[in-house]
Parts: sequence; structure tokens; C-alpha cells
Amino acid sequence: MTQSPRSRKLRGAAGLMLAGAAHALTFSPGPLPAWALATTQVLMLAIAARVTLYAPSAKQAWARGWLFSFTSYALGLYWIFISLHRYGDLAAPLAVAAVLALSAFLALFPATASALARRYAPLEPGSAPARILSGTLAWAAMWAGFEWLRAVLLTGFPWLNIGYAQVDGPIAGWAPLLGVHGMAFLAAFAAAALASLWQPSRKAGTGSRHALAAGIALALAAAGWPLSRIDWSAPSGDPLNVRLVQGNIEQSQKFDPALLDQSLVRHLDLAAMPAAPGVPDPQLIILPETVLPIFQDQLDPRVWAVWRDLAAQRNTVIAMGVPLHDRVNGRDRYTNSVMGFDGSTPVEQLVAGTTSMRYDKRHLVPWGEYVPPGFHWFVEMLNIPLGDFDRGAVRQTPFAVGGQHIAFNICYEDLFGPDLLPSLQPGPNGEPGATILVNVSNLGWFGDSWALRQHLQIGRLRTMETARPMLTATNTGITAAIDAKGRVAAQLAPLQAGVLPVAVQGMTGLTPYARFGDKTALALIGLALIAAFGSGRKTRRA
Repeated sequence: MTQSPRSRKLRGAAGLMLAGAAHALTFSPGPLPAWALATTQVLMLAIAARVTLYAPSAKQAWARGWLFSFTSYALGLYWIFISLHRYGDLAAPLAVAAVLALSAFLALFPATASALARRYAPLEPGSAPARILSGTLAWAAMWAGFEWLRAVLLTGFPWLNIGYAQVDGPIAGWAPLLGVHGMAFLAAFAAAALASLWQPSRKAGTGSRHALAAGIALALAAAGWPLSRIDWSAPSGDPLNVRLVQGNIEQSQKFDPALLDQSLVRHLDLAAMPAAPGVPDPQLIILPETVLPIFQDQLDPRVWAVWRDLAAQRNTVIAMGVPLHDRVNGRDRYTNSVMGFDGSTPVEQLVAGTTSMRYDKRHLVPWGEYVPPGFHWFVEMLNIPLGDFDRGAVRQTPFAVGGQHIAFNICYEDLFGPDLLPSLQPGPNGEPGATILVNVSNLGWFGDSWALRQHLQIGRLRTMETARPMLTATNTGITAAIDAKGRVAAQLAPLQAGVLPVAVQGMTGLTPYARFGDKTALALIGLALIAAFGSGRKTRRA
């Protein structure tokens, strides 16, 4: 039975949406196992490459790329609905609309990449090998280039960058050289090369020649295995004994003034727990973002004295996420911060927020931590406290504890790899760069959703890029220790209160990515575009 053009179009759209939905599952384990993520992603991305590279027109390539990506983002970011509706008190229809609007906007980037690749490096069944190579290079470079653009435009939102799906695949070996955007290029190239095999040959015996792009992609992926075995950093000092605290305060209760004392007592009890038999006492205790849900100068100084005395009794340093209020050059300044102190820190410094160990968040969340111009009306519809902060400096001195140097980042700052790199470099006065990275977060806004596992994958990739271990201390999960190779050494189950004792080995040495940031990946993308368009013009003239 012959199908009508409309039926074929609808079936094609449905298939593309299914592929986009499957693609959304590849950014963290569950429901797919970790070993299947990288392969599944390339297969699903190959479907997008096939239907866009061989589309009848650039306009249709744009529509197909947009539909695939919109479905992937809408499913992969579903957890934003939880924060807007359950905890932000936004009506369910408006929260759904907000997630769909964000997904529609994000889908513009891969859609435009698809259209440009189709416009300037088109393919058709039976294309010559050189044309296939130029088309696949162009598609990969466009997708990776627009992933980078998505990470920087309007402060950036690089969540679900296609490189993150490759954390457990061979391409991950390229992370210390190229970073996530270079990995995105390699993943997209592998997908496009695979898609190029999915075509009938016009001439007998041309199948092997059409596998040129696939062969190159396979060789690049295979090179990731030996690269992953290179030690890009070396141990520095003795391992640091750390206690990570996960308070598991329900988000609906976290900012309730009536429950403030209860929350502080829970965190104090967890921080003060005696070490288990055979476990060393912690030299550093790390508590999550906004453990104190009010500004530090609003807390009774006697409570600060209790925390200071705990640090003195245990001979430890305590680092906690605290919103800080101070005055700088005669103006009030508000920051989302981490404040560190020990038993000798004066209570007056704790109340004033002027401890020597302090980190102020630099990369703020739009609408959550600062209000973009013209959007105060939207923020007023939400019930999100502490929503308008000042930014921290580009480089801030790492905390010096037990011979290690610890650079903090807060919440989704670890999505922005280049933002973490200044802390790895020596300071202006020669002080050492960071040997350990720490992320403190409150992912309670998103319930027990994919956001927690996706965020852990992001942290793992940051450790691969920098060859530094990273600790994550979160309110509800996932609290974990990740080594300098991106392996999770230990973690707490989400949505339960507890502590995670870990001994973390600090590392020194700079990977190529730590030295050059995204510049190497952008140069690779640019060279691929030059090669693709140059080869494409020669092929067309021939």
C-alpha cells in the first residue's frame, strides 16, 4: 500500500522525535547503562546527520535539525519544570511553557548548524569520497561550533553539550587536549561519518571508498584509548582527609525561617560526627551551597561561635556555602559564596564575611541569581529567594589546607570549563595554583531527577580536562569524590542525609586544555571548516 506524502512526512517526523528522545537519555546513566551512553549517542546523532545532510534543501535541514534537538532538550531538561512549578510556585502550564520555550531556543543552534552544513557542503546518495569527507567535516564542525556558541552567548547554557555523552567512551581520552567542545566535534564527526555509510553506491566496488570518513573517525576514536592512559598531572603533597556533608534538606523547607535552626543543627551534627573506626579525622569539612539560607550578618553571632568552636575542637577547617553581604567602596555587595574558617578565626570576621578563605561565585544563573534587563516581571512571578547577586573576580585565591590548594566553584559553574582554568595557574604573587577542585551545589531544586546524574557527568569531564580531582558537596545529591581521571571513587546515595569521608590526592601540572582552554578546539573546528569548504569547491568544479 502506497503511503501519501503527508503520511511519510508524519512518520519521518515521529521517527526523528524518537531519535531525539533516545539522544536525551545518553547524558547520564539511568535508564541506559554507562557503557552504552557514548555508542547510543553517536547512533542517534547519526540519524540527525543523515536526515539533515541529505535533506532536499537547507530549509528542510534546519527544520529536521530543530525537531530532533527540540525533542532532545525538552526531555533532557524536563527537571527545570520541577524547580519552576514545585519549588518556584509557577503554575504548571506556565512551567511547561517555559521548559518548551527554552528547548525551542536551544534547538536553534543545532538547527542553524544543520542548515549551514547542508547549504555549503551538501551530500547526495553516491557522492564522491572527497565530497563525503567535506560534508561530514562541515556538519561536525558546524554542530561543535554552535555548541560552543551556545556555551557563551547570553552568558551561556551548555547543559547537554554532546561531548558530555562521551565521558565513558574512547573519545574521552581527548578531553585533556581538546576539552568538551573538541570532544563534541569528534562525536559529531563520528556520527556524520556513520551516516555517510548509510547510502546506496551508484557504482559497484565504491563502498570501501565511501568509508574514508568513517575510517578517519574510527582512527580518531581509537586514538582516545592511548591518550587516556597518559598522566597529565603528578601528585602533590600528602592526601587530604576531607568530610563531605550532605544534609538532604527538602527544598520546600530550606528557606523556611521557622525551620532554619533545625537545618543548621542537622548540618552541625553531621559535621561534628566522630570519625568511623579506621577513618582519619577530617582536615577539611565541606558543606553544600547555601547551607545558611540567610545572609551571614543576619545570623546570631553566638551561632557562629558554635561553628568556630567546632572547628577548634576538631582541629579542622570548615568550608560552607553562605550568601554574603558586605560593603565595598561604600556600597552594599551581595554574593553567593563559600566561606572557610578554622578554630582561630575571629567570630567578628564570620559575621562580617571577611575571612581570609572566601570564594564568590562568578558565573551567575540568569533569573535565579541575577535578573537580566527587562525580566523582573518574570522573576516576580516566582518564589525564588536570594535572586540578585554580584559577581566574583575572575581568579580567586584557592583555600590552603593541609598542603593542598582548593579551588571552589558553585552550582552550575562547573559547566563552564574555561572559568575554572584561572585557578589552576599561579597567582599574581606567585601563590600556587589549585591542586583540588570542589563544587558545592544545592540540586534540591530539581528533586530526584536526571539533573543530579547529569551534573555528576559534567564534573567528571572537568576532571579529565584539568587532570585534577574534584569533590562535590551537595544538599540532596550527588555528593561524590572524582579522581583526576574522571572516575567516581566514592559517592553518597541521593536524597539521604550523611557524610562521605574521602582522602583526596592533590595534583599539579597543566594539561594542554588547562593551558589553552577552548582555543585548540576552536582552531580545530575552524580548520575543519576550511578543509571542508575548500574540498567541496574543488569537487563541485570537477
